[in-house]
Amino acid sequence: MDTTSHAAVAEGRRFGVLRQRDFRLLWTGETASGLGSSITTVALPLIAVVVLRADTFAIGLLTAAVWLPWLVIGLPAGAWVDRLRKRPIMIASNLVSAVMYASVPLAAWLDALTYPHLLVVAVVCGVATVFFSTAYHAYIPVVLHGRDLLEGNAKLQGSESGTQVVGRGAAGLIAQAFGAVLGLLIDAMTFVLSTVCLTMLRVREPDPAPPAPEVTLRRQIREGFGFVTRDRYLRPMVTFGAVANLALMGYQAVQVAFLVRTVHATPATVGALIMVGSLGGILGASLAGPVGRRFGTARGMLVMLALTSPFVLLLPLTAPGAGLLLFAVGACMVGVGIVACNVVVGSFRQSYCPPHLLGRVVATAMVLNHCTIPLGSLLGGLLGDLVGLRPTMWIMTALFAPCWLILALGPVRTQRDLPRTVATSDASLAAGAPA
Repeated sequence: MDTTSHAAVAEGRRFGVLRQRDFRLLWTGETASGLGSSITTVALPLIAVVVLRADTFAIGLLTAAVWLPWLVIGLPAGAWVDRLRKRPIMIASNLVSAVMYASVPLAAWLDALTYPHLLVVAVVCGVATVFFSTAYHAYIPVVLHGRDLLEGNAKLQGSESGTQVVGRGAAGLIAQAFGAVLGLLIDAMTFVLSTVCLTMLRVREPDPAPPAPEVTLRRQIREGFGFVTRDRYLRPMVTFGAVANLALMGYQAVQVAFLVRTVHATPATVGALIMVGSLGGILGASLAGPVGRRFGTARGMLVMLALTSPFVLLLPLTAPGAGLLLFAVGACMVGVGIVACNVVVGSFRQSYCPPHLLGRVVATAMVLNHCTIPLGSLLGGLLGDLVGLRPTMWIMTALFAPCWLILALGPVRTQRDLPRTVATSDASLAAGAPA
């Protein structure tokens, strides 16, 4: 092989799927949108507190409003996405979010911003997120194929973790320098950029086959739900996700109060410690591909979770001074394991599930995983009042540490790699149709 060929191979290994124009556009758009969304995560409650002087319950209701659409329309959204082309859904969702977020600074500048306005924005953008996220995960296999899926998902997860670090830090600076409402205007602009990137994609998305006249939306929802809950691989995955989210949100609901009131950390230190978890996510995304190739996707996922999950028990041991390192290490290692697992599971779903079911499978998995998020937050807050902050941290982290065993007790433990496709008979049975 000549020098030119060696250089081409080296460049291909270095940039990987980013050399593909369509994926590069998708990645650019989602990275920009992720940055804006991370800013909004901080800016939206800041607006409620600083601009509207909202009370604690109102702020909690605003947070719940973002997640509520998943529980209400998540399953039918998956069925609708499977009936339609994905890219137009993503573009329409982006434009709706851009208009809604831009309306907040406009209303503030006109001195007409109210709490109900903010609540409507949270709900409508939450609905748009349900449709966009479902279509987006079903659209990635249109852009990438085969082994590129794992690398592509790793890059998307890595950029998501990176934007969380940058966005949350930038949100505070933007709010302090220019006012909290400017953050939502920036988010609106990132949705426009994401839309431009989507419109520039050249890949041709096949039209989905129309359902038979007798196939109702309810039946399609039931098929997607049945595929997930009866499949021997997907069932333990969503169970693990639900339990892990319950525990994660349980201790995250009180971790700020724990660090401030029990550990006596400064606000700046609290922000730095929480951002370390996102840095762990970047590392986890970068390790998912190499670990999967070295140990296999199934075995590698279990190894990563088994090695990183116990570190969560360092969090309740956090103490002032050098003891703050315990929180930093624990948060970082949890981020490594969770994001690496998300990369593997997301890539597995996209290659394993029949294309005509993928939207419903994604929506069902997200609904089942997200339904425990508000429950975990409520449980963490309740325990914090009843037994105290440090005991609550112990209870919820002790729940998270062994939950990877849910995956280890399933068929994943016996295989090196997760299967790439589901057997036709298995798919028929899972969907509740005759084999």
